[in-house]
Amino acid sequence: MSGGTGPAGRHRWVLDEPEIPFDLPVIYEDERLIVVDKPHFLATTPRGMWYRSTVLIRVRQAFGDPGIVPAHRLDRATAGILVLVRDPSARRAYQTLFQERRVHKVYECLAPARPLVRPRTGTVTGLDRPAPFPLVRRSRIVKRRGVLQAYEETGEVNAETLICLPGEDGRVNPGPGLRRYVLIPRNGKTHQLRVHMNSLGLPILGDDLYPQVKDRPYDDFSSPLQLVARLLEFTDPYTGDRMRFLSRTPLEGG
Repeated sequence: MSGGTGPAGRHRWVLDEPEIPFDLPVIYEDERLIVVDKPHFLATTPRGMWYRSTVLIRVRQAFGDPGIVPAHRLDRATAGILVLVRDPSARRAYQTLFQERRVHKVYECLAPARPLVRPRTGTVTGLDRPAPFPLVRRSRIVKRRGVLQAYEETGEVNAETLICLPGEDGRVNPGPGLRRYVLIPRNGKTHQLRVHMNSLGLPILGDDLYPQVKDRPYDDFSSPLQLVARLLEFTDPYTGDRMRFLSRTPLEGG
């Protein structure tokens, strides 16, 4: 390996890095922002064996600008809307929006259509009883460095997710035994949506970590995690405009 540097810090060059065979559509750009519709399997920033096959490096190369940085992150397994900042003077303002939870995020996923399991910790609050959905799942999620899975434990709640059923809009045929769910996180803990869905007995289709870690070859792109960051909205700190971005990445049932 040889080292490469840029304004945002030092990254490692990885020799013989596998190619991620998916496009990275740019759905919006202006003098300050670039918004992409990230595919599954593409990491946000260089990490481990991934350097060139990351959103950050692809966008920097496409725009010829080594100063571009992400305003937030998505897991490598998760697809959907991702915002990057191209104006160095604007980095703090946009990153602060995400850090202070002033961005409205809506995710969609495919998971089993079956009765809920009672979680071991935390709470489940139905908002339209006796119907099971919508509900609010609250718990304490912990992610240890070097451990693949996050886990829930007793203690002060640090993660809250609103889980709903969408209207029948015909956008996806989930397949037998599956259902589409709408997930609205009110925090941003690592793997929060995946952990919360799994805790209810509804692991997201294609999940290699929950409920059990599965050993997938790095070049196997056949069964992506069916989780998409579908909608992202915020008020632009410079223009005052309401910005709204919608992912076109489909959900695909088995």
